[in-house]
Parts: sequence; structure tokens; C-alpha cells
Amino acid sequence: MYSGWRKSSNRAYKRGLNTKVRLAIDRKGKPVRIVVSAGQEADCTYAPPLMAGVSVKILLADRGYDVNQVIDTACARGIKVVIPSKRSRKVVRTYDKELYKKRHLIENVFRWLKQWRGIAIRYAKRSDSFLAALYLRSIFLAS
Repeated sequence: MYSGWRKSSNRAYKRGLNTKVRLAIDRKGKPVRIVVSAGQEADCTYAPPLMAGVSVKILLADRGYDVNQVIDTACARGIKVVIPSKRSRKVVRTYDKELYKKRHLIENVFRWLKQWRGIAIRYAKRSDSFLAALYLRSIFLAS
């Protein structure tokens, strides 16, 4: 029987079965779109689904979204990109540092969601149940 835990010497650690929550929020800090994915998947692959169907004026994200494809797609749609360059980038892009300080709104939403024990510990076994819990908690945040 597979439990997801592996014991090595005298340490037990969980392998592989993790998830990431990605959010798109409005300027007031209210969640607009939520995506749950496997933990090992790159952040940059989820920028287009988060922006799809939403009128976006500014893309404010961390370094995980600093990929040419995401930046080019956003610029083609007329979206202002505020993403710091990765350290490995040869040509460093400039960004609005004052506007980037607004990213604390995103972090506040994550902190508020994780105050609910069911989300912080992720009791739900299935990802759709976990997503439903995130939606339920977001309804309380939006009201």
C-alpha cells in the first residue's frame, strides 16, 4: 500500500504529492481566478489561463513569471508588465518598483486563505474538492 511517505534513516518526508495555488486578483485584492496545479509545474505556464477572459491592464507577478512568452503575450494585448527580471537573464529588463510594491495584495490574499485550516493543511484528497474550498473561502473574502 502506498501512503506517500518514505522513511529514510530516521526521517520521514513526503514525496511528490503537493499542489500549488495560483491566483489572479483585482486591484482591491479580491480573487478573480484560481488555478490549482501540481507543485512541480512551472509558474509561467499558468499565466495565460489566469489572464484569459479577464480585462487586464497590469500584469504584476514575481520572478517565476519572467519568461519571454508571457511577457510577449501580455505586451501584444496592451498589458503593462511589472515583473522583476530573473537573475539568470542576460539582458535585465526594467520595471516599476513602486508599482511592484502593490504585490503585497496578492500575498495578503494567500495569507488570508491559509488562515482557514482546511486550506493550510489541505485536508481535501481530490484537487477539485480543494479548489471548491478555495472558492468558498474566496466568496467570504469578496463580500
